[in-house]
Amino acid sequence: MTHPPPRIVAALLLTPSVLLSGCATGTQRDPTDPLEPLNRATFRFNDTLDRHIAQPVARTYNRTVPRFVRTGVDNFFSNLGDVPVMLNDFAQLRLMDGMNDLMRVAVNSTFGLLGVLDIATPAGIAKHNQDFGLTLGHYGVPAGPYLVLPLFGPSTFRDAAGFGVDQYASPVTYAKPASRNTLWGVDFVSTRARYLNATNLLEQAALDRYLFVRDAYLGRRRTQLDAGKETPLPDYNKDDGGREDGEQ
Repeated sequence: MTHPPPRIVAALLLTPSVLLSGCATGTQRDPTDPLEPLNRATFRFNDTLDRHIAQPVARTYNRTVPRFVRTGVDNFFSNLGDVPVMLNDFAQLRLMDGMNDLMRVAVNSTFGLLGVLDIATPAGIAKHNQDFGLTLGHYGVPAGPYLVLPLFGPSTFRDAAGFGVDQYASPVTYAKPASRNTLWGVDFVSTRARYLNATNLLEQAALDRYLFVRDAYLGRRRTQLDAGKETPLPDYNKDDGGREDGEQ
């Protein structure tokens, strides 16, 4: 079984736009979501797994793993993720962005000890966020209907097709099966742990969490396609009291 990069899971389930957009409510069917009954059932399935498995594991990870280790893990997987980002930059003929991301990978993979240390960002080498779904959109491929993927959350027909291409571009895919599966698992837990506080905010903000996440996801994807402009990810690591969710 092939899995998309786990960082996509949290990015899709808990996009920053969820926290920036208004609360979507009402029963009128959205023309972008003709599969709403099926999508809602999948959303409930994903939510059940998240509440009973992913969140408890993520909280345990936050409590037991030192902060500096978690930062190194995040940096390592972020560096791996820059490889498909770079390839999609070049595919969209964003040559300057592609060279920028190539430099990020080179600097962090060498001086940053395989990406455990993020040397590139303090050096002024910006991080971008691209994927093959955005590349297809860049060339005019329509998004198609909204689609909630089992385990992996909000998507569209176009973005779901893009997942597979990005998977082949990821260096993790070419590791030996045991190593690859371990890396996927660690990346998933690390990513989920970062977004625990975003989950708390979502619970408080949304009357209908399905509509809230759907509209936020579709809005953010439209924003990303707007001349390549991206919505920066907030730092969910700290709550209002400065304590990470899951830490004592």
